[in-house]
Amino acid sequence: MGATVTRARPLPLAARTAGISGSVIDSSTSLLQAQRHDIVRLAMGSPDPEAVPTAAFAEIAAEVLARDAAASYDYGPTEGERELRAQLTAHLAASRGTAPDPDELAITSGGMQGLDLTCKLFVDPGDVVAVEAPTYTNGSAVITGYGGELLEVEVDEHGLNVDALRELGAARPPKLIYVIPNFQNPSGVTLGLERRRALVALAERWGSVILEDDPYRDLRFAGEALPPLRELAAGSEAIVVSVNTFSKILAPGLRVGWVDADRDVIAAMIDAKQGLDTCTNVPMQRLVAGFMARGLLPAHIRGLRERYRAGKGELQRELEQRFPEARWTDPDGGFFVWLTLDDRLDSQALFETALQEGVAFIPGPAFSASGRFAHALRLSFATVSPERAREGVRRLRVAVDRHAAER
Repeated sequence: MGATVTRARPLPLAARTAGISGSVIDSSTSLLQAQRHDIVRLAMGSPDPEAVPTAAFAEIAAEVLARDAAASYDYGPTEGERELRAQLTAHLAASRGTAPDPDELAITSGGMQGLDLTCKLFVDPGDVVAVEAPTYTNGSAVITGYGGELLEVEVDEHGLNVDALRELGAARPPKLIYVIPNFQNPSGVTLGLERRRALVALAERWGSVILEDDPYRDLRFAGEALPPLRELAAGSEAIVVSVNTFSKILAPGLRVGWVDADRDVIAAMIDAKQGLDTCTNVPMQRLVAGFMARGLLPAHIRGLRERYRAGKGELQRELEQRFPEARWTDPDGGFFVWLTLDDRLDSQALFETALQEGVAFIPGPAFSASGRFAHALRLSFATVSPERAREGVRRLRVAVDRHAAER
């Protein structure tokens, strides 16, 4: 408590390599890819392929890539295509009530590049970085790739426990705080409003940067939307870098995302990105901009919300029937339910048995650098139809019973 901390600022843009180490999720994916029989894929954090607007994409691509065709295949501005940034600003104004200035936006190659650029600017070897427990695997991997030391802070039904963070970070405040505030990956929980305010205040006091990873925000299908941390930090000294992506609302293969941050951070980020890939894929930027310019995005998002509301409902009804002894989260949006099983079961050991029974999930230890959460697993209700989600839970019950009998 009361520690003196120097306010974090972008670091010199020295060349760095973010090494992402292997994890539980790597071995799980390899086993999944080796399967040849029918699998209910409750593992992946991506949209249902049937929900991707492929017909609209084909029509728009034929038009936008034919118009000024030479420029569509040339290098683009590192900060992103002007039209996409304009469409994105309008979308944020309509969907959230506030919109950043265009100079506070940078288009990135998916959300992952936003995470990487933020860590490139703010994380030095030996810096403490607070992360949720459990948390998104690749987010932690990027942090450790830059030499950051992870400080795991528990997540409960109201999101990141800010009181626990305050206690754990008192002696050595974190340089950066990595948080997924809406429908968190993997737990599905949402950071409450009072905790959001407390987190911004604590970050301002410590001089910590908040990395707000917010890819699921538009996928709320229940409850009231809460203000982004970036918005709550307006007028304060807190630095919030908000990372977003079209991967969860359109398609991951587009590799188009964006970062919203203060102008000086965005300027440094653009310099850093110039040395990485020069610009985000121009044809894909123009495709996304064309989709938005036709006014198709709001209706598409509404359809996703209805689809995922139904998927979560079917999955949870099946859990209630087949797993009365277990506990699970009840998300208001996003993709995921976090299932906690009997503490005598190991979800990593269960994984191969589940594949043999025709269902895939991600084991809990994949979401902790220290290998915690052995008795938990992540289920995605977004990648499959509601009917398939129910079938997946049925198969999971068979796998759990078989695994318990074989121990």
